[in-house]
Amino acid sequence: MNTTVIIPTIETENLRLRAPAWSDFDAFAAFRMSPRTEYLGGPCTRTQAFDKLGEIIGHWHLRGYGRWIVADKATNAPLGVAGLFFPDDWPEPEIAWSVFEGAEGRGVAHEAALASRDYAYTTLGWKTAVSCVTPGNARSVALAQRMGCTREDDFTTRDSMTLEVYRHPKEAA
Repeated sequence: MNTTVIIPTIETENLRLRAPAWSDFDAFAAFRMSPRTEYLGGPCTRTQAFDKLGEIIGHWHLRGYGRWIVADKATNAPLGVAGLFFPDDWPEPEIAWSVFEGAEGRGVAHEAALASRDYAYTTLGWKTAVSCVTPGNARSVALAQRMGCTREDDFTTRDSMTLEVYRHPKEAA
């Protein structure tokens, strides 16, 4: 039996949210190996980065939704990762984002997270969502607040990682 995983492409004004491609791996690995991933359980090795990229694709297969590579609409260059994420021990599905070096401060995470939320609410029929932020990640807190999220309780994963929960507004704005 063959399995086909379909990862839809979403286009916004400046971005293309799309399936990962092998051509993204060097930029993805550089990000995952950098200190920029301190709030994402990193940095990691290049081999671990390969596993993380495979995890993004596998999530689509297991859950029917997931995270996209966020690419520049004009050049298709990878700028980050954003989308829907629901690990086994999360309290509920979340909207997640991260941007690669050089893409920060351009509104990439905001535009990608809004497109992800719209997909969750409009296409998947979600009524609400959360974003889980590592304590001390001021940039992600600021983005969650900019998106209209409200702070809720913390939760602790099975691996003893404590995350702050930010609730997105109910349904599409």
